[in-house]
Amino acid sequence: MRVHVSEHPLVAHKITLLRDQDTPSAQFRQLANELVTLLAFEATEHLPLTSVAVTTPVAETTGPKLAGPTPLVVPILRAGLGLLDGMTALLPTAEVGFLGLVRDETTLKPSTYAERLPQDLTGRHCFVVDPMLATGGTLVAAIQYLTERGATQITCMCLIGAPEGVKAVEEAAAGLDVEVYLGALDPRLNEQGYIYPGLGDAGDRLYGVCD
Repeated sequence: MRVHVSEHPLVAHKITLLRDQDTPSAQFRQLANELVTLLAFEATEHLPLTSVAVTTPVAETTGPKLAGPTPLVVPILRAGLGLLDGMTALLPTAEVGFLGLVRDETTLKPSTYAERLPQDLTGRHCFVVDPMLATGGTLVAAIQYLTERGATQITCMCLIGAPEGVKAVEEAAAGLDVEVYLGALDPRLNEQGYIYPGLGDAGDRLYGVCD
């Protein structure tokens, strides 16, 4: 597994604004989408290309175009939905699947409550988006779902991660073609399993508190 932590100054700047507890939800959502677009720009650097014929107003020529099969973007519900628009803005031809995973606040283990994914993902490049990589349980479960359906290339994008989560994903993804792109890597998790210093609960900050 390969881990990339962005060093782009715009990413660092926007992460700082996200962390601020006084940043309102509307601005938080905008920043989250801008950040995932920046991360996706880095993560898609090596997408395969094919050559196609093009007629310009001046001449016949050829140019590169994304090769198939169509990429699949998988936001992890609910917080991952806050990153979906930023991903599809960069990859408008991508298909979108959904995976609902919730973390038990006592055991910190994920359980699945919703799933809408293609049955056959053979040859598909899957992009999993989730704002936070904390314990890693959610991403591990998502990777297992995708590989069981044939996916062999998985790119995970999170705004902030913790070393504990990176280690868990690394162990689960041993031998697989998995990359993780992070906007920032924080020092650790706190006693409640939240990233420290982090930014709090990303889902609540995106959409409000749900009891």
